[in-house]
Amino acid sequence: MLGEYPIEGRRAADIAASVERAVGDGGLEPGQLLPPMRELATRLGVNPHTVAAAYRTLRERGVIETAGRRGSRVRPKPATTTRELIRVDAPPGVRDVSQGNPDPELLPPLGEAFAAAAAQGDARPVLYGEGAVDPELEHHARVAFDADGVPHAPLAVTSGSLDAIERVLAAHLKPGDGVALEDPGWGSLLDLVSALGLRAVPVGVDDDGPLPADLERALASGARAAVVTDRAQNPTGAAVTAARARALREVFAVHEDVLLIEDDHGHGIVDLPLHPLAGVTRSWALTRSTAKAYGPDLRLAVLTGDPVTVDRVRGRQRLGPGWVSRLQQRAVARLWAEGAVDARQVAASYGRRRDALIGALAERGVVAYGRSGMNVWVPVPDETGAVARLLHAGWAVAPGARFRLGTPPAVRITVAALDDTDVVAVADAIASATGPAPSRRYD
Repeated sequence: MLGEYPIEGRRAADIAASVERAVGDGGLEPGQLLPPMRELATRLGVNPHTVAAAYRTLRERGVIETAGRRGSRVRPKPATTTRELIRVDAPPGVRDVSQGNPDPELLPPLGEAFAAAAAQGDARPVLYGEGAVDPELEHHARVAFDADGVPHAPLAVTSGSLDAIERVLAAHLKPGDGVALEDPGWGSLLDLVSALGLRAVPVGVDDDGPLPADLERALASGARAAVVTDRAQNPTGAAVTAARARALREVFAVHEDVLLIEDDHGHGIVDLPLHPLAGVTRSWALTRSTAKAYGPDLRLAVLTGDPVTVDRVRGRQRLGPGWVSRLQQRAVARLWAEGAVDARQVAASYGRRRDALIGALAERGVVAYGRSGMNVWVPVPDETGAVARLLHAGWAVAPGARFRLGTPPAVRITVAALDDTDVVAVADAIASATGPAPSRRYD
């Protein structure tokens, strides 16, 4: 032991293990500064290169983070922290508007598409060694990307957008690298970045997407990648406008070595145009998932990007699952070919409920946000209190802590679970829950 620093060992592996044990048993607390490498080397009687190797191992495992001359410290949260645990379970009799699921009534029937795909597979089974991307799916994906102004580039198919983003990040970054992330942003992505041992660098968001000044600060501070949600941002509903896209491209043009990942989260459920940023940086990727428009259980996303990125994703995929089921791909291709989802109709349905809720809240003096998609973001003065009061009033909402890095408290309401008659009731409950708590007398 070394006094205030419970670190020991003479080999790099032993020193790293000592730090991990100390973090695990509380001897080193989250955020605690570690001794400078030369100082620790002197105390342990080892070469500074040995300590440097130990610190490098700890960074790669996500145990510590390093901020240049400010030194190394224990990560504020362990890499296994999951925001999915920050939620409210709806007991019987309580309406659940927290889950972020699409409205089942707006999802297309899948039976005929899968039956046709299965019949095609019966006639000619897919065997090892065949291409990973179904030609028909690739054709429809390319047509859609071309129509939206996405640069013509190779394609890959993954098991959803989170799988795509993970593979792209892993293809380019190493533990300890910074990733510019929207704040508030997708909770699962924030978890993923932490689990990969990467460092989240927050970027503020308004209705028009990420704030250019915040993005510039994040990239100038050394973030090696950035993730931008193009439409229906989760949880705020932000959608990148043409003007904001121009401003963001100008930022990325100055940092062309940064990895740019775009998540077109609103594909199939919004009628706002896509304003892609793809192609501004050397390394880029854009992903579209079927989850919101066709159902979360399809677990399929189409990824396009620069040739090196897509090749790395495909290569690593071959060593794991190999490919996403061609049966599944063919079913999705059929759904696309037949126009099984009318994006304008779906967008109008969600928009009607979203706008009605935001308007009803405004009438009650409550500010809320939701430009696109199926979620409404409501800033609150006391997040824990608001969630508890709403639960007592019969509504389970998503705590904003699932989505926040440094932004103020809020709650998220998914309008897909509401009908027109619910809007007034939920608006009344939110207004009551976010106002001052009733005063009490104790005589």
